[in-house]
Amino acid sequence: MRRRRGTRVLAASLALGATALGITGCDSASAGTVEGRRLELPVTGGTAVVDTGSLAVTARTGDGKKLVLSDPAAGQLGEPGPVTRTAAGVRWNYPAKGLSVTARSDDGRLRITLRSDRDGSLAWPVTGTDPAASAVQLPRGEGLDIPVRDAFWNSEKGGLAGSKVDVGAELSLPLWGYSLGGGGATGRGHGVSYLTPTDLGTSLRFASAGGRLRATAAHAFDAGEGTRTYSVSFSLTDGNPVAPAADYRSYLAQTGQLGSLRRKIEKNPANGKLLGAFHAYLWGEARTASGVGRLKRLGVDRMWLGYDSGPGAMDAPGVRAAQQAGYLVGPYDSFANGQDPRTADSPTSAWPGRVYPDFCVRKADGTAQTGFGGRGCYLSSRAFEKAEPTKHYLADRTRSMVANGADSYFLDVDATGELFRDHGAGHQMTKAGDRESRLARMRRLAKGLVLGSETAQPWANQVLAFDHGAGTPVADGLWKLERDRPTWGGYYPQNAPKAFFKPVRLPAELATAMYDPKYRVPLYETALHSSLVNAERWELSYDKLPAQKTTRALLAMLYNTPLNFVLDGPTLTKNGPELAALQRYFAPLHRASGTERMTSFRWLTGDRTVQRTVFGDGTLTVTANFGNKAHQGLPPGCVDAKLHTDTQPRRLCPARVGG
Repeated sequence: MRRRRGTRVLAASLALGATALGITGCDSASAGTVEGRRLELPVTGGTAVVDTGSLAVTARTGDGKKLVLSDPAAGQLGEPGPVTRTAAGVRWNYPAKGLSVTARSDDGRLRITLRSDRDGSLAWPVTGTDPAASAVQLPRGEGLDIPVRDAFWNSEKGGLAGSKVDVGAELSLPLWGYSLGGGGATGRGHGVSYLTPTDLGTSLRFASAGGRLRATAAHAFDAGEGTRTYSVSFSLTDGNPVAPAADYRSYLAQTGQLGSLRRKIEKNPANGKLLGAFHAYLWGEARTASGVGRLKRLGVDRMWLGYDSGPGAMDAPGVRAAQQAGYLVGPYDSFANGQDPRTADSPTSAWPGRVYPDFCVRKADGTAQTGFGGRGCYLSSRAFEKAEPTKHYLADRTRSMVANGADSYFLDVDATGELFRDHGAGHQMTKAGDRESRLARMRRLAKGLVLGSETAQPWANQVLAFDHGAGTPVADGLWKLERDRPTWGGYYPQNAPKAFFKPVRLPAELATAMYDPKYRVPLYETALHSSLVNAERWELSYDKLPAQKTTRALLAMLYNTPLNFVLDGPTLTKNGPELAALQRYFAPLHRASGTERMTSFRWLTGDRTVQRTVFGDGTLTVTANFGNKAHQGLPPGCVDAKLHTDTQPRRLCPARVGG
């Protein structure tokens, strides 16, 4: 078999990937050694050991440590069949469970694939059980690193212990990881990365056992959903908190699934306008040519400007003014909701002919899948794809939306993990089929427009140029808060809806779960920074959460990601100077490194309040102080950024920037 050259990164603490290890010693079908029920396979950094009777997995590291990667599978597997070697790896089965198993060394990882001949489920791997486990990495939004003994996350307050997370729908990357023993961001410990390419049908359940967080994966084998195959890849790491994401980035590159923002700019130079740009949704006067002119006069040289398609959408003069200012501009649209055109509450939900109700996603009992906010239905991406060659519903919609000259497009929902099984006659699809249909239409849009979507999952990273949402580690309490209209605000007045403009104070527990910097780590940026531009959710504008402004600004500069705003006439006056000052600081940094990968993340203090990132081969180094005391001359609440061409760092103290 052809030997593949890896470029795998094991997250060396000082420069993730700068000392990348080429995996040339492990053939992709390496047979390993078998003795009874003990299977040994070589992996980068040591040897993986699989108990073929129970699916327990351990490892011996190169420096002599023994690590527990998984306890035995939960539940009874039954007596295993004989172990055989094939070109694809080492195989055995569990006849009573209907499972066949293949284990192999693959680009330095241990890859175990299970196939089921019947519908059912399996709870495995069972992780975090090694006594040395010190922290768990979870790609909720940008990413979290949680000490396994942390009292907040082991309690109901954290909302994690006792919860079940859908890997394909609720995580921004299909992975998790553990640090084992010392090291952490110093890179002197051990760790393990768990990748689940078969994320559909896979979930992750967290439990607090003896005051320590454990995570057990489970997979639903379902013929109707096409999820009868389940794969998990195990990698040994140095315990750096972003090591699992570095491993996943390498996996994407090795399998031809990693996009490049630089190549997207080459294909469509307008994508280059994202570099250095902040993002903002416009309302009222801000949508007009005069409003855009006010923004330009403040000194803002790059922006992505979006607007909804309701009454007062941006007109052609406003769009021209934005483009003359060097900005990107585009509408918000959705292909996912359908309502009766006579009563639709949004132009994006009104479709011609019988799109509604004929294209509604249908459940197994034939009823329609209820749409946004309990209105209308979700529309089948498969139904649209089948109709598009002759009916051109999507092409006509897009053409009308950009008739004002817009050069960008934000397509809500399409790139999220919210996928559907459709039983509708003539447009049946699985969730995997839903992904493919969404990707097909996004590819068409991306050929001529700077395309963004919501909370971009990695399967869309080759298509999108930007996303809004993957930067936010949403905790469940946020949705409850947003439904509390008196507190959060509603969708009125029309020119400045309070849902976007009304400042809100997050409850203390929600603020901790989402924005406490000691738990935040850049998993998403480590995996995808050079592939697309990532921002926070569009309803969480920079000014929506006043108590978190400094933290969010420091995180944005540390992660080299843009801030997201909402603007109308009054906020241009009140907050425009602050926006302009922050953008002027960000722009040269992002222009230099927005197409570079994040190569290092580490904590500089034991309390995790001072953090450092590096992009490219030293192209940009950023140090942020989230603490309450100075660190080596860097004041609290400030950030220093140094381009490789700088003689001195550039300093920003967001709380001191004002109107």
